[in-house]
Amino acid sequence: MSTLTVNNIEVIYSSVIQVLRGVSFEVKEGQIVSLLGPNGAGKSTTLKAISGLLRGEIGEITRGSIMWGDVRMNGMSPEDVVRRGIVQVIEGRPLFRHLTVEENLHTGAMAYEGGRYFKRDLEMVFNYFPRLRDLRKRVSGYLSGGEGQMLVIGRALLAHPKLIMLDEPSLGLAPMLVKEIFRIISEIRQQSGVSVLLVEQNARAALELADHGYVMENGRIVLDGPASQLRENEDIKEFYLGLNTSGERKSYRNIKHYKRRKRWLG
Repeated sequence: MSTLTVNNIEVIYSSVIQVLRGVSFEVKEGQIVSLLGPNGAGKSTTLKAISGLLRGEIGEITRGSIMWGDVRMNGMSPEDVVRRGIVQVIEGRPLFRHLTVEENLHTGAMAYEGGRYFKRDLEMVFNYFPRLRDLRKRVSGYLSGGEGQMLVIGRALLAHPKLIMLDEPSLGLAPMLVKEIFRIISEIRQQSGVSVLLVEQNARAALELADHGYVMENGRIVLDGPASQLRENEDIKEFYLGLNTSGERKSYRNIKHYKRRKRWLG
């Protein structure tokens, strides 16, 4: 396994729109690292820069480097990135909705040894997600949001990733389902040693799961630290967990021009 090192990358769309402005972070072997921040902060673009999916969106890395161990990933095709052991689970749970659960899983298995070990690895996925075993013949278009999230993560696991990148896995899910999905992600890390790069707006759930966190705003990293430390940071509590200094929940509607109050930007 390898360490992912993102060093001072800048990303521009359509040759004019700059989205990332000198982003740097790392994901060490076996770590769960979370990227936090509001919509438009550049979190998903960061994942796409790593996975090679920028190409399809007229985006390019114009500065900096992405290293996977001693291999430079800049400009690598998505297929080559997957072959190196990095798999992205895209936001929105995209599935082949006319295929069954098992057929969707088979498409993921094709990325590893041409699907040679599909039957064996299918049991591994079903052990993590027993619900999928019950639904294996169900057409994927009829799955619930939580079932679909289990399926896209299971499909990614069949590619035998060394690093799995999850883009907003809690999106649109009930709190109990979010708790279950995150518990399984932790179990996968513990049992397989896979590294996880997690993009999330649900800061509470992400920081409970992660070892280390980075906060993004406007295409930059504005704060980072061990997840346990970030959970106790007063700015994080107020602006991402909705708590003020007395521990009471605070309404975002009552916060005026909060960016100016963030001490880490001072």
